[in-house]
Amino acid sequence: MTDAIQEARFPQELMYAAASQYYLEDATQADIAKRLGVSRATVSRLLTEARRQGIVEIRVHRPATLEEGPLAAQVADALRIQRVFLVPKVSGPALGPWLAPGLARALAAVGLEAGDVVLVSSGSTVYECAREGLGRFPGVTIAPAVGGQEEPQPWFQTNETTRILAERLGGVPSYLYAPALPGPELFSSLQHEPSVRRVMDLWAHAKCAIVGVGSAPLMRQVVPAFVPREAPSLRQAVGDVCSRFYDRNGDPVEYPGSERLVATGLEELRRIPASIAVAVGGEKITSIIAAARGGYFNQLVTDATTAESLLAAAHP
Repeated sequence: MTDAIQEARFPQELMYAAASQYYLEDATQADIAKRLGVSRATVSRLLTEARRQGIVEIRVHRPATLEEGPLAAQVADALRIQRVFLVPKVSGPALGPWLAPGLARALAAVGLEAGDVVLVSSGSTVYECAREGLGRFPGVTIAPAVGGQEEPQPWFQTNETTRILAERLGGVPSYLYAPALPGPELFSSLQHEPSVRRVMDLWAHAKCAIVGVGSAPLMRQVVPAFVPREAPSLRQAVGDVCSRFYDRNGDPVEYPGSERLVATGLEELRRIPASIAVAVGGEKITSIIAAARGGYFNQLVTDATTAESLLAAAHP
């Protein structure tokens, strides 16, 4: 007799007995097997079938301190942004699985429709989130907010993040075939290249942007090759959004060649109705606060620990 036939013939009374003892009385599967006179493997199948038939329903409730709780509202007020979406404390090297549920809620609240434009920045956090389930928004256009970079890591290639996110959301990718910081002659010619111009024009019409928040460039282990770390002006930089650097007050920080940067401008970021920053970690507290002061994002996805640190730093 196959397991499928056996499970189909389980009496509901037996499934109920196993489920009630397991979920309501905290009995172990071994204890239940002894009480019911069946094998432990049968108990496992009884519990699985009970869930499949709806005898058991499992609900996971978000803690009151998250999403709509007081902490999220307090951080939004302290940063003077529209909304904060919180997830539990992030642990481990992979950020995407932890932060993606918060980003999914943020995207659901935007009200995206077919034809709307969503911009994505480079960076490991955005790249990791793009690989997770973020909901389905058929027909939206996904476009890079910054050009490609020389580094081999996939999160530096915004076209790759664009491709993955479009596939996940059910959207349409629009690729940017241009380096982040071209030389003077190439930069001039790119202004007239139809495929590049088409993406640049999308920046001004975006309804939503998903951006990472970089920490101070001189404090990072990995900085894009086009960033001149020796430039004196970068000593004042505390972070960047879309490779646009800013100081502690949120004011732009220029460096040699930055006028040729192929990336969404800070003024364009300010005009996007839903600019969602995804950032976590103590090393980014100053960067997040300064970017909020500059108006480079109006919504934030982060974890509870970072939120508490933001609140403490914003109100010392």
